[in-house]
Amino acid sequence: MSAPRLIDTLALGFCRVGVAGLAPRAPGTWGAAVAALLAPIWFLPLPFAGRMIVLGGIFFVGSLAATRAEELLECKDPSQVVVDELLGMWIALLPFAAPSIGLVAAAFLLFRLFDIWKPWPVGASENWMRGGYGVMLDDVLAGLMALICVAALHWVGIV
Repeated sequence: MSAPRLIDTLALGFCRVGVAGLAPRAPGTWGAAVAALLAPIWFLPLPFAGRMIVLGGIFFVGSLAATRAEELLECKDPSQVVVDELLGMWIALLPFAAPSIGLVAAAFLLFRLFDIWKPWPVGASENWMRGGYGVMLDDVLAGLMALICVAALHWVGIV
């Protein structure tokens, strides 16, 4: 495999979060579900500063990979790109080192609600930046909105 082709394969694999982005229906939901399952293993055990570094890395590398995926798949924000759902889901779980299953489920549902519904500024943010940065940014905002809601639910003792 030649170097450019290998890089393209790696970019698509990263954007698809393995095979989650290849789901025939609702790949974004599958991407968020995979993120929810992986968070307690790969993300939440890290110290808070480590989680912030991981999120920054996913945003930067994911933006570059999503830009390349748009070029390879010849469309804007392809449904196969679900690394943005991984980022948004992990943002929603950021402050919780050992969340309950209920809290993870609430974060998943709220993140998907905001990601699909796209209230302002989530929907508007898709056009604030070009390429993969725009793909990633709306999920950052959806993740932050979910985080605020989950934190409030946790604070009042619901999750």
